[in-house]
Amino acid sequence: QVQLVESGGGSVQPGGSLRLSCAASGNIFSINTMAWYRQAPGKQRELVATITSSGSTNYADSVKGRFTISRDNAKNILYLQMNSLKPEDTALYCCYADGSIYSSGYHRPFISWGQGTQVTVSS
Repeated sequence: QVQLVESGGGSVQPGGSLRLSCAASGNIFSINTMAWYRQAPGKQRELVATITSSGSTNYADSVKGRFTISRDNAKNILYLQMNSLKPEDTALYCCYADGSIYSSGYHRPFISWGQGTQVTVSS
């Protein structure tokens, strides 16, 4: 099992910044893709940004130029720096990771999701 725990959410005014973190723990052998998703009340879950183990990134058009995804492979931590926040960024932000674990002498694939951290942008 791999656990993902997010932190860093909160309430900010429009134009403000927040930095989210997601710490992965467990019998991790390797992590391939990590990502941030978000879901606002009454809306479908939306992919915000992804990052591969080699550092390649992709962003939703709605956050390009404002958000930056990064990761610390040595510590298995994912980050999301969010600048110039807008009210429409208000959502529950969840972390995603996939890769492999080492258990009982075998490598097994895993997909894990965090519980999420709330981001609220309002004046």
